Amino acid sequence: MAGTAEKKRARGKPDLATLAGLGVAGGGIVGGLLLEGGKLQDVTQFTAGLIVLGGTLGAVMVSTPVDVLKRAARGFTHVLFDRSPPHDDLVEEIIAYATKARKQGLVSLEQEALAIPDPFLRKALNLAVDGTDSQDIRGMLELAISLDQHHTDAEAKVFEQAGGYAPTVGIIGAVLGLIQVMKNLANIDEVGHGIAVAFVATVYGVGVANLFFLPAAAKIKARAHVETQRKELILEGVCGIVEGLNPKLIRTKLEAYVLAPAAKKAVAPAKGAGAEAPSEA
Repeated sequence: MAGTAEKKRARGKPDLATLAGLGVAGGGIVGGLLLEGGKLQDVTQFTAGLIVLGGTLGAVMVSTPVDVLKRAARGFTHVLFDRSPPHDDLVEEIIAYATKARKQGLVSLEQEALAIPDPFLRKALNLAVDGTDSQDIRGMLELAISLDQHHTDAEAKVFEQAGGYAPTVGIIGAVLGLIQVMKNLANIDEVGHGIAVAFVATVYGVGVANLFFLPAAAKIKARAHVETQRKELILEGVCGIVEGLNPKLIRTKLEAYVLAPAAKKAVAPAKGAGAEAPSEA
């Protein structure tokens, strides 16, 4: 059962915001084209797509180290899938460890620590069980968090670079199309059609940059921010366990990471109570 749950967590759930956003953007652009009397065939051109995507990919490959490029390709799944587990579930898990450690000692967590599927939490709790000082644990985990942030920034930068190259490559495609148009100046009808087709590459370049590459970079950074918060939560929780803090105090500290949704739930009853007070008076 645990293995199945971990596999589901690894796959994640589809990011509806990303999928809906792509659908809305694409639908809005195509819908506007059709409302203006255009046809889908007007912007459907294989050669323009080949020039823009091939040129952009080549430029990114030239400017990016291979290992970063591979990580960015794997990290692309973070744009389409949300693998972030709820913070409140993580708080409950850490509080359970804190309660057991307070009653039976840190050594009692040894077997559980080895079986934890989350690598960061497993590393942190194993350091605690091994008797590592809380300051040393904090230093090592903060270093790990900082390195992970650096790697994620590098991955996001790959998509940002693609977003910068794509419009320029689209202009190159448009110029190549115009060169072909200039060969048929004798036929004015062909010239008009050729110019329209030539600018499709520019549309592709600007469109793929602003509707896909740049938003993908922003989504990767947003995912990284959530992951950093999750790891900071683990860091504070494990350090609290090592320092022997009361589980209630640890919970109070960790709930700051899930305060926003909890506060929304708490505000509604508070407002309701305030509204009933005058009637009772």
